[in-house]
Amino acid sequence: MASVLLLPSSSSSCCCSRKINAAIYVPKLPKLSLSLPKIPMRNLGEELNIRDGFINTIPVEKINDRSHNSSTNIVTTQLYAILEAVADRVEMHANIGEQRDNWNTLLLNSINMITLTAATMAGVAATAGGIGMPLLALKLSSTLLYSAATGMLLIMNKIQPSQLAEEQRNATRLFKQLQSQIQTMLVIGTPAQEDVKEVMEKVLAFDKAYPLPLLGAMLEKFPAKFEPAVWWPKNQVLQKKNFLHEGKQCNNGWSEELEMEMREIVKVVERKDIEDYVRLGNLALKINKTLAISGPLLTGIAALGSAFVGNGSWAPIVAVVAGALASTVSAFEHGGQVGMVIEMYRNCGGFFQLLQESIETTLQERDLEKRENGELFEMKVALKLGRSLSQLRELARKSASSHVDEFASKLF
Repeated sequence: MASVLLLPSSSSSCCCSRKINAAIYVPKLPKLSLSLPKIPMRNLGEELNIRDGFINTIPVEKINDRSHNSSTNIVTTQLYAILEAVADRVEMHANIGEQRDNWNTLLLNSINMITLTAATMAGVAATAGGIGMPLLALKLSSTLLYSAATGMLLIMNKIQPSQLAEEQRNATRLFKQLQSQIQTMLVIGTPAQEDVKEVMEKVLAFDKAYPLPLLGAMLEKFPAKFEPAVWWPKNQVLQKKNFLHEGKQCNNGWSEELEMEMREIVKVVERKDIEDYVRLGNLALKINKTLAISGPLLTGIAALGSAFVGNGSWAPIVAVVAGALASTVSAFEHGGQVGMVIEMYRNCGGFFQLLQESIETTLQERDLEKRENGELFEMKVALKLGRSLSQLRELARKSASSHVDEFASKLF
């Protein structure tokens, strides 16, 4: 039993004394050629899209489009706001123009009725004769009516209601024209911030040229020298917007012949039309000054004459005759609307001056691509002068040969 038990111990010691040599053989794996995709380099715009460990999925192009659309929407919104203001000004100028035209009619009728009533009273007082309360009442009434007519004539001649009404009519027309330009710009154009600035300058220039209030802002009705009206900004922006997309024309529609034609048109406009309207305006201004002084002067003389009725033979004659002349002068001045004629001449002179400046400004721009399309510009000039294209070119040829016997405009 002891031998059996000792046998395993001897065998285990023998096994522990042996050395174990073992090698692990691993089979060789085949070589694999892996082609990894190249990671594209991010630009600055994509790097800015990385937020909080993840990349936004909005492409840079879409962000740029969104910012461009946002700026365009801002410009469009601004133009619509200006359009609303322009529409409101159209309504205001139209209403005030109608009101001031009513002033002219009502004041003229009132002053004439007062003057004729005072003259009648002076005549009745002269024929009644005698001394007493009836004569005194007629004399006093006639004198008071003549004095009232003198004061009303002074105010009416100062403000010239017919001229005020014409100013508002011109302002209404110009604001309507600007309104249609803004609408065209919004429909077929691509408005930019420069267009908003240009439209704002035009609105402010119109407000300055045709003010609404009378006190402190009314235009001088009797200037020392007649000058055409100016309703456009001093630093007028050259027209660069061409709404033609049917292809690019060579030289933007301009040629040496067209430039020479425009220069000759400017000469005719300056030598004929502007000069003629300035001459007529100065003549109408002198007539209006004379009438504005004569009316109150005659009613004042009539008031003095009526005060002395009964004290001499000439007093009633002076009172009645001066009153009749004053009524005639007032009817000719305000019934004939001489102030309106002056304003019409101012507006016509300004129209031709604006045409001249626009042509000269366009020709001074040497870069043809920055000009308005030549063919479109020629058509606009022809329409403004009331001529066809062939008539406009014929006028330029006559001007070049110094045989011009007509005005540039056939409209007015």
